Amino acid sequence: MFHVITKRGLPGELSTVELLDDRGSRAVVVPERGGIVAAFEVAGHPVLHLDGATLADPTRNVRGGIPLLFPSPGRLAGDAFACDGRAGAMKQHGLARDRAFRVGALSFHDRASVTLTLESDAETLAKFPWPFRLETTYALRGGTLRIEQRLENLGDAPLPYALGLHPYFRVPAELKARTKVETHATRAFDNVTKQEVALHGIRLGEGEVDLHLIDHDATSIELRWPGARVRMHASPAYRRWVVWTLPEQDFVCVEPWTAPADALNTGIGLQRVAPRGVDEHFVEIAFEAGGAIRP
Repeated sequence: MFHVITKRGLPGELSTVELLDDRGSRAVVVPERGGIVAAFEVAGHPVLHLDGATLADPTRNVRGGIPLLFPSPGRLAGDAFACDGRAGAMKQHGLARDRAFRVGALSFHDRASVTLTLESDAETLAKFPWPFRLETTYALRGGTLRIEQRLENLGDAPLPYALGLHPYFRVPAELKARTKVETHATRAFDNVTKQEVALHGIRLGEGEVDLHLIDHDATSIELRWPGARVRMHASPAYRRWVVWTLPEQDFVCVEPWTAPADALNTGIGLQRVAPRGVDEHFVEIAFEAGGAIRP
């Protein structure tokens, strides 16, 4: 059986939507903080890292969970852009993670799910001058969390955009040297040294890692550490993957993006929604402790 529980926060507290199934899986969504997934647990195993202090402080970016990146993952050159005759400015990873989403449809039939909506307004149009409606559905079934995104262009001109997710997987710092990202990529942009590098495996236990995989060329990827693994599978537009961690921190981020950073300036990988049209995408995150992940 599946359950969806909505909890209204008291003054000064955050409201949440909790997705549950009887097989021991749980996901907690916080609409007011960029529609973020704050927790995902499978059979008692916490899949995500979260710094609770950053979630509670609206002046800080949340360090943990699964932030939503729209309409521009990564950093824009000079935090500004010019695209298709229009210009704007945004901080790193776009504007969605700073906005409150509206709670829409709830379901608990064949899965536990909630749909959250962010729609353009005067504040977003000042930064990103295209009208839009972004619907994000979180659906929990067994050990898999599926994130479905529906972007509607409310205007009469093509809507340029890139999407990304920023999941912080909970990997204890002492295990990172034995943690592997399964990839056939041979090249990456090293965002620490700001140069393209040849890739001969990814060593996660040696300082900061911030690698943007250039030729992973697949819509699936796997992260494995002693006793657990996560497999991610995404729709075709998600072909840019970023791997990030910091020393002595209990997380490894494996981030699916539809385009590299600064796409609103460079045009590389940039998607466009036709006037009054709709684009749809998804990412699935499957967790299993111990042995191989089952379908």
